[in-house]
Amino acid sequence: MKGHNKKTEIRITPLPWALGPYMRALGPYMKGLKMKRTIAAALAIGVLAAAQVASAATITIATNGKPAQQKAISSVMMGKLIEQATRGKYEVKVAHSATLGDDRQMLKSVKAGSIEITVNSDGAVAEVVPQLNAFGLPYLFSSLPQAWEVLDGPVGDRIAELLDDKGYVVLAWFDNGIRKITHSKKPIASPADIKGMKIRTPPSQVTLDAFSAMGANPAPLAWSELPAALQSGVFEGQENPLANIYGAKLHELTPYIARSNHKYEMTPVLASKAWWNSLSDDDKKAIKRAAHAASWYDRGSFLMQDTELEEVLKQEGAKFNDVDIDAFKNATAPVYAKWEKEIGDIVSNIRSAAAQAAGK
Repeated sequence: MKGHNKKTEIRITPLPWALGPYMRALGPYMKGLKMKRTIAAALAIGVLAAAQVASAATITIATNGKPAQQKAISSVMMGKLIEQATRGKYEVKVAHSATLGDDRQMLKSVKAGSIEITVNSDGAVAEVVPQLNAFGLPYLFSSLPQAWEVLDGPVGDRIAELLDDKGYVVLAWFDNGIRKITHSKKPIASPADIKGMKIRTPPSQVTLDAFSAMGANPAPLAWSELPAALQSGVFEGQENPLANIYGAKLHELTPYIARSNHKYEMTPVLASKAWWNSLSDDDKKAIKRAAHAASWYDRGSFLMQDTELEEVLKQEGAKFNDVDIDAFKNATAPVYAKWEKEIGDIVSNIRSAAAQAAGK
């Protein structure tokens, strides 16, 4: 199996049909931004290159992403955009790699006001607002732009209102891709191949339900603990988008990658409501604008990596295969009925919105 000893050049092909909002949102900020490798290097040493002023207040952005992973890279981008949008009034520091606690702990700290912003995970946030689980229902979305349209519409606004009631302000929705199943020893082509499989999932109940319906033996585990658990054999495989698989080198541990595309996940970007209410209107507008721009940077990165990374992963030893999508859809269909009982009409609303978005 090939590793990362030899660097592979990633050639990115622009996809203007999906990235129009990405380019428009980033436009005002592009002047003076550093290249991605500079951002990652700054993050690795815990320092952000920023406009320095003596009276700058500090904003901490906490995330579980490691420096080379998209969640952390996009967090740094958001920090740089906030610094530029507020003209150096704030110095933004990114606490990556779950250094300020796991997702649940970060949420508690944000609500208490000891952390200003968290780039979190939808599974942990869904424990606060269960309606968020609707976005993770199996086979709801077939493409990232389809998911973004629903997320940025009335259904996403409803989730944001519910989070506001709980003490969180939604600044943006970053991405976490459409997911693939990986296995350490064999390809997965049908639910029969996954029967009894010990698979790691995020701490997301709707994901656990989906894999249980497939016949697997799923268990939740924090992202930061996943590589060690795979290496030790606690799990036979896991599920993630290609960007996360590549960023964490999970293909070196689980080289069989099934194009299951079984669910979508977003990454909620949440601010402390107590802190937010202390800001001026001008600061709120500037920070929201920066977060919105960073969200399109993040989404564009996921979209392009999902297009480009399969070939890169193949060159590094990964083995891809297609799956019987209809068989997986049939196996996971009962998950919808369960969640409609638990979270109500948002399930039918999101299905309708997804169908409408798919038709455009």
